[in-house]
Amino acid sequence: MSADLAKLNAAQAALDYVKDGMIVGLGTGSTSAHFVRLLGERVRQGLRVKGVPTSEATRNLAEQSGIPLLEISQVTSIDVDVDGADEVDPAFRLIKGGGGALLREKIVASASKSMVVIADEGKWVETLGAFPLPVEVSRFGFALTLERVRRALRGTKCGGDEVVLRTSGKANEPVITDGVNYILDAHARSIPVPEDLGAALKDIAGVVEHGLFINLARTVILGQAKGAVVKAHEAF
Repeated sequence: MSADLAKLNAAQAALDYVKDGMIVGLGTGSTSAHFVRLLGERVRQGLRVKGVPTSEATRNLAEQSGIPLLEISQVTSIDVDVDGADEVDPAFRLIKGGGGALLREKIVASASKSMVVIADEGKWVETLGAFPLPVEVSRFGFALTLERVRRALRGTKCGGDEVVLRTSGKANEPVITDGVNYILDAHARSIPVPEDLGAALKDIAGVVEHGLFINLARTVILGQAKGAVVKAHEAF
């Protein structure tokens, strides 16, 4: 199965959750990019929406797609947020941030009346943690913060405790987020209680935000080779 086709099918299904006149959170990543392009097609056909991008990359794509945009400072509420995920478990807890936009993504998701997660079906897991957990941190004292993140993994009985600074390019320069921070990738391997790890990370001075999204997703759309499966959270 082509993972990209599955992502496209998930993004296509998410259009059903966007209605005329809505303010729409626009996620970041490859699956979200499909959604932004498809939404742009609907806008050109007459759909009236305004988007709130979660990254500069998404802003650029939305502008190219013809979607009218609002600054986050211009909104007090967002009708629906459509975003991808790196992992999703049966409790609709997510790992996000592989694309480096977790802080802005969480701000937008938290301000939304409904969060719709779009992903290929391979992102559905029984236990979070195989995908490294992104943690956005202040550049000041990041090595100290890294060690405390490692201790948090141990203290919450995760399956691994390796934590590395995210780098890129031939020179292996640190990745800088849109918020001008660093990202640590925590190789937890398995996270027995995501709520406990999330709370432990929040208590660390220097941690700006972590990629555990808990009690935010209402709907998960899992793309397949043909179509998509929609899962709704029973708590909502």
